[in-house]
Amino acid sequence: MIVAGFGFRAAATTASLADAFQRAGGRAEVFASAADKATSKVFIDFATGMDARVLGVTPDSLAAQRTLTQSHASQAARDTGSLAEAAALAAAGPGAKLLAPRVVSADRMATCALAEGDPI
Repeated sequence: MIVAGFGFRAAATTASLADAFQRAGGRAEVFASAADKATSKVFIDFATGMDARVLGVTPDSLAAQRTLTQSHASQAARDTGSLAEAAALAAAGPGAKLLAPRVVSADRMATCALAEGDPI
């Protein structure tokens, strides 16, 4: 199963998330982010509109993932090089693999990465 992991700023819109998702490949059954972000209105609205299941990932699970990209901001805020990549990997389960490094929306408000595995 394909999981889309997302990182996004507080000012992100559903259009920001949709753009990042399309740039990443636009296919996933599960959307994941940090537990606190996964309950945000913009994320829930986007996932509902895409008929995707939402998973929130704990800080410990995010920090345990090895990401392909390294963002200083993400490292400082989330203890991981990429929230999108870490969320996708953690939610896709043990042995999951990233399909590609994370991509950034045109407005730079959201990131998305896809991972393949067996979701938790």
